[in-house]
Amino acid sequence: MSVILATGGYDHKIRFWEAPSGICSREVAYPGSQVNCLEITPDKQFLAAGGNPHIRLFEINNTVDSPVLTLEGHTSSVTSLGFQRDGRYLFSGSEDGTVKLWDLRSPTYSRSFDCKAGVTSVSLRPNCDEIVSGDQDGAVKLWDLSKGKCINT
Repeated sequence: MSVILATGGYDHKIRFWEAPSGICSREVAYPGSQVNCLEITPDKQFLAAGGNPHIRLFEINNTVDSPVLTLEGHTSSVTSLGFQRDGRYLFSGSEDGTVKLWDLRSPTYSRSFDCKAGVTSVSLRPNCDEIVSGDQDGAVKLWDLSKGKCINT
């Protein structure tokens, strides 16, 4: 299957769509939570789905609908996801007010940053060891991964 688009929502389902035909080619149940956000790995092999309060990774080109990995550590809805360029690390933001960094070889997060407000977006600065977060209070923060702290607000 050539995935062009993946969608998720409050119906607890992830759908894979073929763009040329507009046909939904696969539907995956996401039990226990709505789907808040989706992100595809840089190599296009896996799809990360953020729910409440977990993250699940699914193989894109597999007919098995169960996740290959479930990441737990947030205490509220995951609102934003991203991958490092080589796909080894995932970063996430949550309404629990944290940004977390995950090494995908382990089911637990390797770093957590307290934003003091619900996180609405996260992004990795290209060619830097820094994550940018936006929160519900309107603050934009720059987190230095090597120093493990916020370096700019």
